[in-house]
Amino acid sequence: MDQHKLRKMTFHFLEALQRIISTLANKNDEIQNFIDTLNQTLKGVQENSSNILSELDEEFDSLYSILDEVKESMINSIKQEQARKSQELQSQLSQCNNALENSEELLEFATRSLDIKEPEEFSKVKIQVTMASAFRLSLKPKVSDNMTHLMVDFSQERQMLQTLKFLPVPKAPEIDPVECLVADNSVTVAWRMPEEDNKIDHFILEHRKTNFDGLPRVKDERCWETIDNIKGTEYTLSGLKFDSKYMNFRVRACNKAVAGEYSDPVTLETRALNFSLDNSSSHLNLRVEDTCVEWDPTGGKGQENKMKGKENKGSVHVTSLKKHTRSGTPSPKRTSIGSRPPAVRGSRDRFTGESYTVLGDTAIESGQHYWEVKAQKDCKSYSVGVAYKTLGKFDQLGKTNTSWCIHVNNWLQNTFAAKHNNKVKALDVAVPERIGVFCDFDGGQLSFYDASSKQLLYSFKTKFTQPVLPGFMVWCGGLSLNTGMQVPSAVRTLQKSENGMTGSASSLNNVTQ
Repeated sequence: MDQHKLRKMTFHFLEALQRIISTLANKNDEIQNFIDTLNQTLKGVQENSSNILSELDEEFDSLYSILDEVKESMINSIKQEQARKSQELQSQLSQCNNALENSEELLEFATRSLDIKEPEEFSKVKIQVTMASAFRLSLKPKVSDNMTHLMVDFSQERQMLQTLKFLPVPKAPEIDPVECLVADNSVTVAWRMPEEDNKIDHFILEHRKTNFDGLPRVKDERCWETIDNIKGTEYTLSGLKFDSKYMNFRVRACNKAVAGEYSDPVTLETRALNFSLDNSSSHLNLRVEDTCVEWDPTGGKGQENKMKGKENKGSVHVTSLKKHTRSGTPSPKRTSIGSRPPAVRGSRDRFTGESYTVLGDTAIESGQHYWEVKAQKDCKSYSVGVAYKTLGKFDQLGKTNTSWCIHVNNWLQNTFAAKHNNKVKALDVAVPERIGVFCDFDGGQLSFYDASSKQLLYSFKTKFTQPVLPGFMVWCGGLSLNTGMQVPSAVRTLQKSENGMTGSASSLNNVTQ
């Protein structure tokens, strides 16, 4: 076997082994995540069981307390009835005893009066006897000894208590990924119940961002966010910044008393272009911070020396880190957008002279992407576009064949134009408050829109031969960016209907600056 075939076989074996190693590593990662899930579930079972037992004790203590209160109230009612009847009967006894004593005295008096001969005296005795209280006394008890109206029978209540059981818990809903929609930086999540349950009061939806596909990671760095009291079976989260590759979702149903189990989690893809401004190569007269850039007339040599000092410190720090980094472990850094390996810009000179330029820190080398730019109201001059990473440090956007942009000038005279390769095309449209930039790398198209109305401002048609970087120029003012955005549906529709009918780079060939 010759050396060529041997090397080829070795290469195929290594390639196959690498695939197996990668697959095994992914499987190990899944198993570890599952172990974390089991451990968290076990911990949850122990904690929740303890909480439920405490709640059960509280419920029964509350029930006992109510029974004691009812018993005390009934005892008081019986004692009050006993006291009332006793008082009535004692009063009657007292009256009877007094009447009896009085009657006995009258009888003795009347017996002695039988010998009276005088009619007048006899008449007085007769009247006195006739008026005896005994004749006015009722000989019927005012109350009876019957207390049956205060008797109780708790047989039904005992039966009811014997039927005490745990609350009916709603079943876990089912999220249907087919019915879910991710568009225009919004996510609509739809779900259904496995069976009809008319006792459901509302739903609770939880979501979180992640860079892992598949099942949610227990040890994910981001916490679940909650949306409560959802009455329907779908919900739309709008105005999101897609700064992660995916989002996890889960939902649970609630009745008036208790919340049910969570649904099986669903992972939806939310990829979008995220980038910041590259402060390391921006012009010294620009103050750059993340996604904002502002003209700084105080920049210059003093700032340059300061920045060089920082850069030197940074280079020493990176070197020291590399010494302590294990072989084969990549350090965190910005990557390009696309399926191919990252396109690394490498170090470059800082923009200088009249090229008041700053580039994005993420290269685009495939796919369709969108971002928006807003200028300060008093900004005198700015440009928005893309450029190859080879753009020279003295080059201005639109003045070379390696950059494309639209330029706004509010100094001395107002102009709005598209620029490429030192050619200018005046645009007969109003400058919008926010400019949307659409870049179709594979299709070779760069379009600019009014971000609010989605009106097309201008479109370049070309063939990108290198990865491109978002590019910005600003003088006497500032710009702010909005990244992490999907290509809006309206832009996609316009691209399909207007592609080939808009202005292109070729239209700049006959127009000079």
